[in-house]
This record gives sequence, structure tokens and C-alpha cells, in this order.
Amino acid sequence: MIRKIARAAAREGLDWRLDREGGKHSIYKLDGLSIPIGRHKGEIGARYAEMIYRECEVKLGKGWWR
Repeated sequence: MIRKIARAAAREGLDWRLDREGGKHSIYKLDGLSIPIGRHKGEIGARYAEMIYRECEVKLGKGWWR
């Protein structure tokens, strides 16, 4: 999921980087927009991934991950 966002950001010429580590979340920055991603053991569920993708729509465009 993080690689998918990174590739899409690179295509659009946007900055994508790890900003900091919180207690239970890693906080990434997508061209100034904070995107918290919870650290989980194992796979991240499809619903949670879609929620994160939707947060990125502001910068990457509606439905960019489809």
C-alpha cells in the first residue's frame, strides 16, 4: 500500500515521505497532507487500505487507486 501511494505520488510529481513515528501509527506526508497509517501485524485489510487511499484523493485525484 505504501509503495502504491509512493508510485502514484512520483507520477504526479508530489512529495511522499515518512514524517514521524507516533505511538501506534506512522505519519506520512503527501505533499504537505498528513496521512497516518497504523502499524499492524500482518496484512492490512482492504477496507482500511481504501480508507487511506481516500485520504490521498485530495492530492492524487478521485479514485486514483483503481
